[in-house]
Amino acid sequence: MLPLSSKLPNVGTTIFTVMSELAAKHDAINLAQGFPNFLPSEKLIQYAHEAMQRGQNQYAPMAGLMTLRERIAAKIATDYGANVHAADEITITPGGTAALFAAMMAIVHKGDEVIVLEPCYDSYLPTLELCGADVRRIPLKFPEYAVDWEAIRQAFTPRTRLLVLNTPHNPTGSVWSEEDMAQLATLTRDSNCIVLSDEVYEHIIFDGKRHESVLRTPELAERSMVISSFGKTFHVTGWKTGYCVAPAALTKEFRKVYQFMNFAGFTPAQVAFAEMLQTPQHYKELPALYEQKRNTFQRLMEGSRFQLLRSEGSYFQCARFDAISPLPDTEFAQWLTRTHGVAAIPVSAFYADANDHHVIRFCFAKTDETLERAAEILRAV
Repeated sequence: MLPLSSKLPNVGTTIFTVMSELAAKHDAINLAQGFPNFLPSEKLIQYAHEAMQRGQNQYAPMAGLMTLRERIAAKIATDYGANVHAADEITITPGGTAALFAAMMAIVHKGDEVIVLEPCYDSYLPTLELCGADVRRIPLKFPEYAVDWEAIRQAFTPRTRLLVLNTPHNPTGSVWSEEDMAQLATLTRDSNCIVLSDEVYEHIIFDGKRHESVLRTPELAERSMVISSFGKTFHVTGWKTGYCVAPAALTKEFRKVYQFMNFAGFTPAQVAFAEMLQTPQHYKELPALYEQKRNTFQRLMEGSRFQLLRSEGSYFQCARFDAISPLPDTEFAQWLTRTHGVAAIPVSAFYADANDHHVIRFCFAKTDETLERAAEILRAV
């Protein structure tokens, strides 16, 4: 066998793959991986089908179809009051994870300090490891998963090159406030720090809250790369289409990396999303849709021994299971899948050191029938 030195020696198969495979093996209800199990808009499918029939099946421009980028720019102006240049500041990518990877690889040099807030989406740390970054991991304050600004200030130095944030947050469902953004602006002012803002759940936010995009704050927008996802917004995670919004100088560096990763995204999907953005109501209905699903799941879980934590956004509900089992959360999630037929994600998987608060994450982006069947089982655990 040829000798091989791994570039990611401590990385195994992603927890999403592990739990979804376990769910399939045991015919369990999959509340683990974050994907809807209901159909998207018929119009979206129609638009993609018509694009294929018209012959729009070849490479899109590397940065994405201009029509789509122009409509994203118009959407950003309407939603966040920011003026973004479609040609030089928006890049369409095959999913949000690809955009995150390209952004980190473009910006972070070996030895650069990077601040990451944990728990975090599981692509962040392996990508930064590939970059050779000096990562400063700051835990969110449990159990609210609030931002610990004092800890961030202590970790922030003149060598801090990147700060990665995620709001609404995966896996916890917490959201950044206007005050959090003000703190971030103050922290990064007069620094060389770039902000990478993962906002793929931007339209899934509850209880009358407003999504506090970094694009709302001009001084943050000038130093930020914002990642979003059509897959989350239009219930088609398998279409793998997202985008990166960044100032022209950052976009130029982003595209240098991205062009050699994928070059271009799926053309019919880009056509379809451009059509959908002409009717903003398609995505403005999301908060009410998913708030109803969150409320339904929470109501159905009344009487269970799970302690549900606060979910302010995303389509995830975290729950403590201390009253049920002393098992570590990964073992508990596997036991729950094998023994009771409901799959969830252990939240320790979102920490580099597997920090275990006995919390698992459920995805409620499911039909009411699926949520009812799952909750009936969970109430009996």
